[in-house]
Amino acid sequence: MKVIVCGAGQVGSNIARQLARENNDVTLIDQSADLVRKISDELDVRAMVGHASHPDVLERAGASDADMLIAVTYSDEINMVACQVAHSIFNVPKKVARIRSQQYLDHAWAHLFSRENLPIDVITSPEIEVAQAIERRLKVPGAFDTVSFADGLVQVIGVRLDETCPIVNTPLRQLTELFPDLHIVVVAIYRNGVMIIPASDDQMFPGDEVYFAADTNHVARAMPLFGHEEQEARSIVVVGGGNIGLHLAQFIEKNMRNVSLKLIEFDRERAEKILEHLERTVVLHGDALDPEMLHEANVAHAETIVALTNDDEVNILSSLLAKGQGCETAVTLINNPVFGNLMTSLGIDVVVDPRATTVSGILRHIRRGRIRGLHSFRDGVAEVVEGEALETSRLVGKPLREINLPTGTIVGAIIRGDAVEIPRGDSVIKTDDRVVILGLRDSVRKVEEMFSVSLEFF
Repeated sequence: MKVIVCGAGQVGSNIARQLARENNDVTLIDQSADLVRKISDELDVRAMVGHASHPDVLERAGASDADMLIAVTYSDEINMVACQVAHSIFNVPKKVARIRSQQYLDHAWAHLFSRENLPIDVITSPEIEVAQAIERRLKVPGAFDTVSFADGLVQVIGVRLDETCPIVNTPLRQLTELFPDLHIVVVAIYRNGVMIIPASDDQMFPGDEVYFAADTNHVARAMPLFGHEEQEARSIVVVGGGNIGLHLAQFIEKNMRNVSLKLIEFDRERAEKILEHLERTVVLHGDALDPEMLHEANVAHAETIVALTNDDEVNILSSLLAKGQGCETAVTLINNPVFGNLMTSLGIDVVVDPRATTVSGILRHIRRGRIRGLHSFRDGVAEVVEGEALETSRLVGKPLREINLPTGTIVGAIIRGDAVEIPRGDSVIKTDDRVVILGLRDSVRKVEEMFSVSLEFF
């Protein structure tokens, strides 16, 4: 597949990196010569300096025979015009644009992005997607990652294990024997910097980060087995009233009605503006690094603080100050991946990586075949994919134990209609079933092919 990526920031460079790993033909455009030079040195992609929406630049990038254009520059307007030019002049089949400004996304202007006006096939709004990802984590206390599939019927949960976990040092096959009616499957274990697809004789140890797929109705029962019995927060403090903070507050007001919510915003004008869009949230104007402000927000009696400013240092320090005052859980947005690896040792419970969330959302639309959902873990080390099983796929018609799945993959759930089946050796996938599969980096292309055509080339 030939893909043009406009924008060499964190999102654009990571999309280019993952597509290049899978031997796609990738061209990356950015106005910064330094970024282009850096990308050229690091990745097996063609990188060029230029204005991504200019026709002559897109022509030199090969737009005339490109399969897709992904516009993720820092400018909404450049992203939109790049898609328009790619469509009108070069007839690029699929155009994806990142649009941050909520004014463009207002439902009143939905017709703006029609094929007759601005022909963008997929619009991704990072602020909304990140806010939704945080809301999912708030609803599963104790999890550091939560992703929904199959219209919410299945969840893949990430949890950290410690010495109190009752099922550490237990072979996974015994879990099925001990809890036969619990619909979960451990799909991956992250240990000492390595992602492992576990076999039935493998065990989990304290310090492991474990990912399991579960029927959503069984998540509450499963969490105590992994040593997590935290209660859903009833009092939450949000730091930062930007687009993410505002969207999160609106989601909480709508979907978590028993929650008492306070929001701290440093800029007075912004604080007054967001107050107009909220109903039950207490909006406080002040500095979240001021202990008196945290005291006014009553963080000592809040279960969770969610730090969402544009400044990583403010997010980290306000989270640690709140925990020092007695707040139980810190959910912290981190843009710089260098900080991410330090967070657990500092006491941060959940790290939110907006780049990873945005990349996962875009990759979902890049994958070929009947891909209905996708989430990328740990900078592309593994992906969980929800796909629709085609009649031509060798997944269909045989017990799973008789199917030679590609190395580095595991089936986490089978969805037939509204029913969720947790796969066992005798499970049989039928045509049109939705299947949730986790694949390690080197297996992602094979997972994609499973939902595209017959697997004769495996």
